[in-house]
Amino acid sequence: MSPAIGRATRRSWIIWLTAATVYLLAVFHRTSFGVAGLQAADRFGVGAAALGTFTVLQVGVYAAMQIPTGVLVDRYGPRRVLTAAVLILGLGQVLLAVAHSYPLGLLARGVLGFGDALTFVSVLRLIAAHFPGRQYALLTSLTATIGYVGNLAATVPLTLLLDGPGWTPTFLAVGLLTALYTVVVVLRVKDTPSGEPEPPRGRIDPRALGRQVADTWRVPGTRLGFWVHFSTMFAPNVLTMLWGVPFLVQGQGQPKATASALLTVFVFGSMVGGPTTGTLIGRRPSLRMPLVIGYLTGAALVWTVMLSWSGPVPLALLVPFFAFLSLGGAASMIGFALARDYNPLSRVGTATGVVNVGGFVATTIGALSVGVLLQWTGGNFRLSLLAIVVILALGASRMLVWWRRTRAHLFAAQARGEELPVRIRRRRWDAASPEDAAVAAA
Repeated sequence: MSPAIGRATRRSWIIWLTAATVYLLAVFHRTSFGVAGLQAADRFGVGAAALGTFTVLQVGVYAAMQIPTGVLVDRYGPRRVLTAAVLILGLGQVLLAVAHSYPLGLLARGVLGFGDALTFVSVLRLIAAHFPGRQYALLTSLTATIGYVGNLAATVPLTLLLDGPGWTPTFLAVGLLTALYTVVVVLRVKDTPSGEPEPPRGRIDPRALGRQVADTWRVPGTRLGFWVHFSTMFAPNVLTMLWGVPFLVQGQGQPKATASALLTVFVFGSMVGGPTTGTLIGRRPSLRMPLVIGYLTGAALVWTVMLSWSGPVPLALLVPFFAFLSLGGAASMIGFALARDYNPLSRVGTATGVVNVGGFVATTIGALSVGVLLQWTGGNFRLSLLAIVVILALGASRMLVWWRRTRAHLFAAQARGEELPVRIRRRRWDAASPEDAAVAAA
């Protein structure tokens, strides 16, 4: 379990808020295609599968960069990585503003995915360094909540801007404003609390890097965090980042303005659910996995009802359905708490990156699968969105396997007299399988 300082200072809160604002900007850029997707299809002259490639590329770059980002943060510090992130995000959005061809549009979204990839892990590493451990879950959830403000800005306000000033002025302005925020990051963010020396920085040894990633992946709690993140956050991402508005407009017959407004349900649900979940699990860590399992069970029921409904789903059901699905973002934060608890501070950035890969790999697969199936089925959203259910089932099954193995590892550590991050009681279903016993002995 990683150490933490005893008490956060005013300076700690300023550093966190400055860094979290970078994440807000990143989420805005990430989710802008949620309402700009139809306009992008007209601008670049592409169909559903090619449109899905925008999100697949961006999220694929994001997912591929998570482990390297964690290593970079651990080696060079979050301040430098966040500074690079803001500059890259600004560049990507400026490229998108002037792009008229499909290849240049793809390049712009890839650049945005690269910049986005550098943000969240950096913020969480700053939280681990500047705040006590009992506040980690709450600050992680508050960071996600601030990110959802960026998501909110990428719904109705962005729709109005795209319909008013238009594509190029809107994206050019937000790109330049993002790049200018570099000055604030450089002046305000510090890697360590006041009075503590900066950790040594140096060249990355590829062999040491490989060992660090391997050691992180071998920790059962890290793998559990990966599958928690994989299974909880991808479905809301697929809807808010790309397929939400097309599903509501083309599949449900809703006006575009209503569809954009419905996506704000995800934002407000996450803004309420994130801090509530963070506060709850900060006080009672034993509730982490029951909350995740409860969410996944409810999400399976929501998707079953929504995809089996005869005709358009009434708004009276879509609103609570989306509100519940929005809690996936809050539930996914539990994966980062697991990464922090079961890894030393020197490896928290890498572990956070590993966990963060999970949800965005699932998002990439989900967004691409839905686009391809829409192309094959002639725009049948009911059949195409079944891909979400399949991915949900896969993630939940793997999560349950690694929950059991993490518990076996904890019981073995408890028997050795080690201090545990969470106290658990043995259940009947904790009878060890050969795989569980091997994990516990490792």
